[in-house]
Amino acid sequence: MNDITTTAAAEANALLFPEPESRWSDAQAATKSPAELLLYRSNLLGSDLTVTNFGGGNTSAKLEEKDPLTGQAVDVLWVKGSGGDIGSMKLDGFSTLYLDKFLATEKLYRGVAFEDEMVGYLPHCTFNLNPRAASIDTPLHGLLPFRHVDHVHPDSIIALAAARGGEAATREIWKGTVGWLPWKRPGFELGVQIRDYVAVNPGLRGVMLAGHGVICWGDDAKACYENTIGLIADAARYLNDKLTGQAAFGGQVRPPLPAEERAAVASALMPRLRGLMVGERAKLGHFSDDPEALEFVGSKDFLRLAAVGTSCPDHFLRTKIAPLTLDPAKLEDEAYLAGALAAYREGYGGYYQRCARPSDPKMRDPNPVVVLVPGVGRLTFAADKVTARLAGEFYGNAINVMRGAEATGGYLGLPEQEAFDIEYWALEEAKLQRMPKPKPLAGKIALVTGGAGGIGEATARRFLADGACVMLVDRDGDRLDQSRAAFESKFGKDVVRSAVCDVTDEAQVIATFAACALEFGGLDVMVANAGIASSAPIEETSVALWNKNYDVLALGYFLTAREAIKLMKPNQDGSIVFIGSKNGVAAATNAAAYASAKAAALHLARCLALECAPFGIRVNSVNPDAVIRGSHIWDGDWRKERAGAHGIDAGAELEEHYRKRSMLKRDVLPEDVAEAVFFFASAASAKSTGNMLNVDAGNAQAFVR
Repeated sequence: MNDITTTAAAEANALLFPEPESRWSDAQAATKSPAELLLYRSNLLGSDLTVTNFGGGNTSAKLEEKDPLTGQAVDVLWVKGSGGDIGSMKLDGFSTLYLDKFLATEKLYRGVAFEDEMVGYLPHCTFNLNPRAASIDTPLHGLLPFRHVDHVHPDSIIALAAARGGEAATREIWKGTVGWLPWKRPGFELGVQIRDYVAVNPGLRGVMLAGHGVICWGDDAKACYENTIGLIADAARYLNDKLTGQAAFGGQVRPPLPAEERAAVASALMPRLRGLMVGERAKLGHFSDDPEALEFVGSKDFLRLAAVGTSCPDHFLRTKIAPLTLDPAKLEDEAYLAGALAAYREGYGGYYQRCARPSDPKMRDPNPVVVLVPGVGRLTFAADKVTARLAGEFYGNAINVMRGAEATGGYLGLPEQEAFDIEYWALEEAKLQRMPKPKPLAGKIALVTGGAGGIGEATARRFLADGACVMLVDRDGDRLDQSRAAFESKFGKDVVRSAVCDVTDEAQVIATFAACALEFGGLDVMVANAGIASSAPIEETSVALWNKNYDVLALGYFLTAREAIKLMKPNQDGSIVFIGSKNGVAAATNAAAYASAKAAALHLARCLALECAPFGIRVNSVNPDAVIRGSHIWDGDWRKERAGAHGIDAGAELEEHYRKRSMLKRDVLPEDVAEAVFFFASAASAKSTGNMLNVDAGNAQAFVR
């Protein structure tokens, strides 16, 4: 931060830790079976982000079940399965193990050097053929004698666990009723250590695990839940007493920019960073300027603490051990950004070389996940939008941890080798290898104008189904809201955004593309689909009608393509698809304004194909004809006008007319056009630009060659 001017700022109180309260309902609990009570407890804990972060923590219960083979009552360990989220999981998210079989595996334990092999024994303990894989934390639950066990990673607890004064604070807060164990990687050895520690320290409510979290228990589900909540609240109150009246992280030296300026800086920066991140697949971005991020990046101790890295395994598995920090005064300097990313990758490579053993997996993606900019906030990049968002949230947790730990004697990161051993753990690598192959458009960002219409919706649906993130753009706000809500319900909220925009308004178009960059990190595919249609003899065509067609179909395509190219250039890649028309190639009776405007758009696409090829950006056109079903254009006067031009009825007779007119005698549907657009958006057409693809069921007049 040497180049950042330190400003005198008013000392402000640090952000405080929330104190969770019990949300247990005796009335709801009374209706549940023992297994359902475990799920109820788990969902209560996991849905409260003051208790644990997404996917973090695990819960268990030792329940009496009927053995399906013998009919005898047996103790079964129910424990959150591998990769689940306790906030949203269902009963099938738990693994179930014969407790006696699991306990018997200790006889096979050959010591800490071989503890990973213990995971291989867990499937042999499965109860009732449950396919859910048991997690690496299973020994922490199974070896303890208590019927109900919780292990969570709330910020207030991790802040103590990662502090130099954490052990002393634990004694001060809980007066000996909560124990302390030094750092040990999760696994069978840690489970043994906790069990043995509890055996010689009877009467404990739980044990703090340095750098890791807390494990605690109860005689029944409610007692366990309320013990967990109580411990977290105790830690939060202690830390808040320490923080009240103090400025966090040494005080503020760089106040945040106004909100609009922060968004503008981030939307301009993210596509450039994304373009500089080398790798097989493009990244998705996420921007956060929450109070935690702004407090941290604007503080005196920011660079020192950022370099220490995250401490909790749950955090750095999502964020990498440390972020990339950028000087806000140099963001316009392309050479600076390229150098900063190259230096980060070189540093990560050095970390790998220092720590890797011959048996470790190959080095993974060396690009940063977290990028911090004073005055602006936190940018995160990952292979998909959900992971990018979660990485940002986890780094927000890490910031909270640093704040609390600094107030409790100083923040401690994990030793480098320990961090590496977690990141490149063979069991984590096996989990990564089990992940499904990415979909064809994974990591891609698409923007579709006219996104609430028939072709636009069908195209967006096709993109989302194959893994893309989509920005829906339309001038009809009500229809746009309906389309977005339907897609969110089917594909999830992370991957869909929308913006009301009139493509003839330059300011609205610029703002829309900036919003796309801010929401997703850039742009890979742009589909210019917003359209209108009109039909009138030339002597009845007014200047206003002529201009209206050209404004939407020529000016609108120009404005959206221009902004798309700006976002695609940093990637040296991209695909622009114009939705043209058969009438852009073949003359149409009583539609001179519409047909000639479409022809202008098609020629613009060819011009842009020439201009954009040096930047790896492809520009192609899809020419539909008579896409009646699902089209909002055909709901209005255009249907009557075209029927009149052909001297037929505007009802079913019109569809029959167009079907019979085609060479293949088939209807053309929005989904048919979407398939053609998908082809031009995908790698299948990587060597195609300047092309037109007719989707008209065959029309000799529209042959382009």
